[in-house]
Amino acid sequence: MAPATAGQVWAHVGQPFTPDSWDVLVLGAGRMGTAVTLFLRDLKPEWRVLLVEEGGLPNEDGATILAPGLWTLAGLPEARHAEAQWERAQLEGRFGGAGGQARTLLSLGQDGEEDTATVLARHPELAGVVDPAGAPRAAVHEAFTYRPGALALAAGQAAVRAGADLLLNTRASLIPGGACLERLTVTNTHQIVTHETHEVRAPRVVVALGAAGPHATEHGLGVHTRHARAYRQTPRLNVPTTDTTPVLHAAGLTLRPQSGGVTIIPPVHHRDPHGYAPQGGQLTGVPTGLRRETLEDLVSALEVLPALGTDALETGRSLADVPGAWLALPHGDPAGLPWHGEVAPGVHLLLGGPQADTLGLSTAYRLAAQLAGVALPEGWAAPFSPR
Repeated sequence: MAPATAGQVWAHVGQPFTPDSWDVLVLGAGRMGTAVTLFLRDLKPEWRVLLVEEGGLPNEDGATILAPGLWTLAGLPEARHAEAQWERAQLEGRFGGAGGQARTLLSLGQDGEEDTATVLARHPELAGVVDPAGAPRAAVHEAFTYRPGALALAAGQAAVRAGADLLLNTRASLIPGGACLERLTVTNTHQIVTHETHEVRAPRVVVALGAAGPHATEHGLGVHTRHARAYRQTPRLNVPTTDTTPVLHAAGLTLRPQSGGVTIIPPVHHRDPHGYAPQGGQLTGVPTGLRRETLEDLVSALEVLPALGTDALETGRSLADVPGAWLALPHGDPAGLPWHGEVAPGVHLLLGGPQADTLGLSTAYRLAAQLAGVALPEGWAAPFSPR
């Protein structure tokens, strides 16, 4: 077979764009959108695919670039293990440039097959981070860490090389049978404005807009869904880590070694109500950038993780000081697994959510396979339940 002709990229309004005929329109170029675009080119190379993104590749304001990038089977239903293993093979093989690294995940608490103090003795850099008296036992799991932003970039570039078209700096809103596209530009006073507007039609539309996806379907098509969103912050703990430092799960928090320090991943307890605006809380009367729910999680973990009570924790003074992003909750479930479904004729909603690090690529492949009419890889559960 002759190599595919690379697709066209429109990065800014200086490049004239004329609506054409596409078989699939994908809205959103995070890891879910770029992955489904690439898999569609793999499975149905005769289809023309247009990938549209409001920002760059990937969007620096989206959840992909702040995702933990932690693959693990811990807590995952056994029926989904086969596709999770497929995903890891993709991360290590096809997307090996996403900074992937095998690590150990230590789940610390009252149960486990190993003594916490004995395990931590092999990692002197964690001295002072964990108090084994508060979590005396450790369960050891396999894990793999990577950079989701680099994954989205690699998938997007590969999709373009395989023939997909890419339209950046363009805001998309759903209309019956396609989307309205607003090409954006920046004025000399740094205002983002609409330069031109186009309507694009396609028989298949994939909405991969992350936490904004369910609202986009409701606003554009009048389709109500049960999905929700939550705002998750990932504060930094400035303690030294190495390439062999394990991932820790203790007192409900996950501590992911990253860039010589630690990224704290708090649990998602519930959906945030419509109209909620994240706000920083106060610690001993001092304003911080951590929202109240996150502060409560950190304070309650001090007995097990005493380093959280030191200057090593970056709390910031305002919300802008602490990395955070809106996270999709499939079916409104804080533990919801990645999901896809047809929400209107020809319109497919694709959501990652809290478990996208482990099952995001495979869920994108599921949707691509369904659209292309091909079978899933051997061993995958089909169909699967929301949980």
